[in-house]
Amino acid sequence: MDDFDDLIAANKDFAEHFDLGGFDGKAHAGIALVTCMDSRIDPLRMLGLEHGDAKIFRNPGGRVTPQALEALVLGVHLLNVQRILVVPHTRCAMASASEADLRVKVGKSAGVDASWQSFDVVTDQLDQLRQDVAKVRTHPLIGERAQVGGFLYDVDTGLLTQHA
Repeated sequence: MDDFDDLIAANKDFAEHFDLGGFDGKAHAGIALVTCMDSRIDPLRMLGLEHGDAKIFRNPGGRVTPQALEALVLGVHLLNVQRILVVPHTRCAMASASEADLRVKVGKSAGVDASWQSFDVVTDQLDQLRQDVAKVRTHPLIGERAQVGGFLYDVDTGLLTQHA
C-alpha cells in the first residue's frame, strides 16, 4: 500500500489536531448542496459555511440524479435541511464535451473500448439546471418542505449566479 503512504501520513497529522468530533450529522445551517465533483469547488467556503452546516452531494456535473434525490429526501426529513442549492459550474467537462468525446477520451486512457459507458453530459447547462431544480421542487417527499434554488458557480471568480 505504498501508493497511499503520503495520504495516510497526512491523515495522521490531521487526526492529531482533529477538533471536529462529536458532530451529530445534521445540517446545522439547514443547507443541502448538490454540486460537481470538480476540485475547484470548495462547497462550504463558497457559501460562508463551516463543518456541520450543510449536507453535500457531489457528482459529475452537479446533476440531480436519483441518488442525489435520495440524499435530499433524507436531508429534508432526517437531517434538518430547509434550503437546497443545485450548483453546476462554468467550464465543466460534463457541459463542454459530447458523450462520444468522453467515451473516446476514456477509452484512450483506459486502453479499452469505452463506447458502452454512459456519461450524463449536458448540452444546455442552464436549461438542465432548471430541469434539475424542478425535479427537486416537484418531488413528492420534498416539494414545499424546502426552498430550492438553482445557481451557476463561476470557477474563475468564485461567484454564484441564481438561474432557477
